[in-house]
Amino acid sequence: MAEISLQFPDGNKKQFDAVATAKDVARSIAISLAKKAVAGKLDGQLVDLNAPLKHDGAIEIVTADGEDGLTVLRQTVAILVKAALKETFPEIQFGPEKGDADGFYVDTDKSDGQVSVDDLAAVSDRVSAMISQKAEISLEQLNQADAAKAVAGNPYEAKMVADSEATVFNFYTVNGIRVLSEGVSFDNAGAVKFFKLLSVAGAYFEGKSSNPMLQRIYGTAFYKQADLDADLQARQEARERDHRVIGNDLDLFFVDPKVGAGLPYWMPNGATIRRTIERYVIDKEVGDGYKHVYTPVLANLNLYKTSGHWEHYREDMFPPMDMGDGEMLELRPMNCPSHIQIYNHHIRSYRELPLRIAELGMMHRYEKSGALSGLQRVREMTLNDGHTFVTLDQVQEEFKKILTLIMDVYKDFNITDYSFRLSYRDPENTEKYFDDDEMWNRSQSMLKGAMDDLGLDYYEAEGEAAFYGPKLDIQTKTALGNDETMSTIQLDFMLPDRFDLNYVGADGEDHRPVMIHRGIVGTMERFIAYLTEIYKGAFPTWLAPKQVTIIPVSDDKYGDYAESLRKEMAAAGIRVEVDHRGEKMNYLIRDAQTHKIPYTLVVGEHEMADKSVSVRKYGEQQSETMAASAFVDEILKDIANYSRED
Repeated sequence: MAEISLQFPDGNKKQFDAVATAKDVARSIAISLAKKAVAGKLDGQLVDLNAPLKHDGAIEIVTADGEDGLTVLRQTVAILVKAALKETFPEIQFGPEKGDADGFYVDTDKSDGQVSVDDLAAVSDRVSAMISQKAEISLEQLNQADAAKAVAGNPYEAKMVADSEATVFNFYTVNGIRVLSEGVSFDNAGAVKFFKLLSVAGAYFEGKSSNPMLQRIYGTAFYKQADLDADLQARQEARERDHRVIGNDLDLFFVDPKVGAGLPYWMPNGATIRRTIERYVIDKEVGDGYKHVYTPVLANLNLYKTSGHWEHYREDMFPPMDMGDGEMLELRPMNCPSHIQIYNHHIRSYRELPLRIAELGMMHRYEKSGALSGLQRVREMTLNDGHTFVTLDQVQEEFKKILTLIMDVYKDFNITDYSFRLSYRDPENTEKYFDDDEMWNRSQSMLKGAMDDLGLDYYEAEGEAAFYGPKLDIQTKTALGNDETMSTIQLDFMLPDRFDLNYVGADGEDHRPVMIHRGIVGTMERFIAYLTEIYKGAFPTWLAPKQVTIIPVSDDKYGDYAESLRKEMAAAGIRVEVDHRGEKMNYLIRDAQTHKIPYTLVVGEHEMADKSVSVRKYGEQQSETMAASAFVDEILKDIANYSRED
């Protein structure tokens, strides 16, 4: 009988029969390991515990205690869900299903009405019955031709099989129902302990808006009830912090697919937050020596061919527009070529350097519909962009200056949880980077030297550089603890060369400048999404779209006093409104708290007589009465201090 050679994680190799399974391999090591095994991993790919391994490779045994073990559990539950759905709705069709570290999902299509959230309890009960009955889950592996026959009549699975590079396809049978799976499974439903079906949502087949919309059923599963409970609590926290939900509740923004996916509309509240941030950023940059500009969102395609974006970034750019006279215009994906044109518009002297150019520049990216998400992934975005042109001996000092500015901005937004990543090119895969070894070695050394001079901790990551140069990425923690790149500083020796940039040196000769790309807070869209989730919608006073709401106890009696206060505060630059709805007082106060307004002022007979206000801060139960003028002084101090505690 033919044999295969399997290499274990410790480097040892062993021969097995070609029909050996991962369970056989586990049993050859220890009976106890075979009992704990839930799957195998051959050359990094999960394989069913009972499937023949067939070829040489690196083998691992997967047990329940580990991320892969959790993935197998969730893939098993996804298979049980498909079987339960098929029992309930015999005509249902399936698209992809997936189980991983985040949970699992099953894509479905039903011609007589999609599966709804109201159906989940019944489906869950059927899965639970399979688990309690310890239903057998039997595996059958088919080649591509037989798999195509098995899924004939289901256009989604038929395309998945036809497009796959796999040589065998897993079909699992539960209670006489056979389903195709892209994952692997336990051989008995009784091994599943704790699971939860979570929600349903629409999802385009293959993530393309031109394809049919399927109904995606989400769920999760764990080996321990405590882990499931903790996960459900974390998911609840995520829902409460979801900027899309908060954005709707606070009327900040919306996206209308009828107009265009990934193209957010900013409502007055959201626009106020954005405008406040933009004014803040511009003032900071101007104070730090930047020249602010406006440049077009369209440019000749040749500009991006010269810059290299067309070569390296084409898949993320919109198709060029043919103007009919040989001119091809492109929606810009990056602002740097535009700022290069600003630099190149005049002959530059060394006396002008560093020359700092900044813009709140609108850009467009060709994102697939399935990748779009609220403000975090959009097709149109405005980047807080800036480019500095320096001499070679100015690089390190300018880098430090930019980094100091970024950390100062973080302080004002109370962003404290961040780390520094020096992003280098991949030395084993240099083809996708600008071809100049000397440039890469020199520029990477410059960034490292500047960080060492500042005494800042950092870590190094190969393969994370831009195609034109190394960079410093500042990684922040999102509200849910995920890493996200907020700010970048990138050195660039390539673009000045490609665009033939020069400055006249002290010697009267032309010299090549170095270009530094930098973004302080990234795009307005993603930054506001980040802040919304960090603050949970309770924006600090200086950012809040409405900073004060004034509620007269009786609008007829005290409405005029409330209006006089509003005018005084508005004249001082405070964002304030009077609630004239005349509803019950408790309702109006509760509504102000629901909308997370920093200060709620109640005015009645005593307040009008004393020229005072009753002040209630967001999140507090008690009110404090103070002179109206004292309150104005307090809130102006709060705003000027960026709402930081003294």
